[in-house]
Amino acid sequence: MKTRTNTLRLEGLRRIRREAPRLRVAALTPGTAWVIYADGYNDQHMWNDLTPTGSGWVRGILDYNGGNPDNTNTLYLTDPQYAKLSPYSSRTAGIYRCPSDRSTVAIGGVRYPRVRSITMSQAMNSRDDWLSFLTGAKYRVFRKHTDIGPMGYARAYVMIDEHPDSINYGDFAVAMNDGLPDARTYMIDVPASYHNGAGGLSFADGHAEIHKWRDPRTRQEITGIFMYSSVQASPGNQDMRYLSDHASIRQ
Repeated sequence: MKTRTNTLRLEGLRRIRREAPRLRVAALTPGTAWVIYADGYNDQHMWNDLTPTGSGWVRGILDYNGGNPDNTNTLYLTDPQYAKLSPYSSRTAGIYRCPSDRSTVAIGGVRYPRVRSITMSQAMNSRDDWLSFLTGAKYRVFRKHTDIGPMGYARAYVMIDEHPDSINYGDFAVAMNDGLPDARTYMIDVPASYHNGAGGLSFADGHAEIHKWRDPRTRQEITGIFMYSSVQASPGNQDMRYLSDHASIRQ
């Protein structure tokens, strides 16, 4: 059954690639647009930028500061000079924000919705700040789509709903914990759990899931206060095991 499921998911990826020209004229999920981009750029993944002024899949560092234009500037999602994914997502800002994300920012006494609620795995063509934080081992950062093959396309997550208080850059950081005892597990960035304790993820084969988080430390309350550091020890947290298992593999 598992082999058949993987075969069907890979066939779904092939279908996405076959239909790419037609799909480009319709609103897509960011995860599907990401797959189409790689197909059009000779298997190369777009850059997952971790700087305030670089051009990656999106630009912008979110927080709750009304003086920070990144919170409301949709050009950082829809203009190709800032956001390399935009031509493959119909330059549609709304697909970058989950409807269940009710976070806002106050500007001049008026509250506005923030523009983005999703982030991309640091294992997907970033500079890799956190993968080796706990183990000291080297992990694969997937520069090309075929680089994911040894791990499995249906296993490697690409996009994830991030907790509104945790989200900042366009990346989502995980400290790999394979081979470590439960006592050493850490949470770096916090996933969103506004789907009744669950959050959305998209995967490198093009499928998406709503994943139920099991540990109450993962299902953190939304306070509207920005987490200047979300890094925290979280011993025995099986959700962090799940994120590690679906982020990367050792080189």
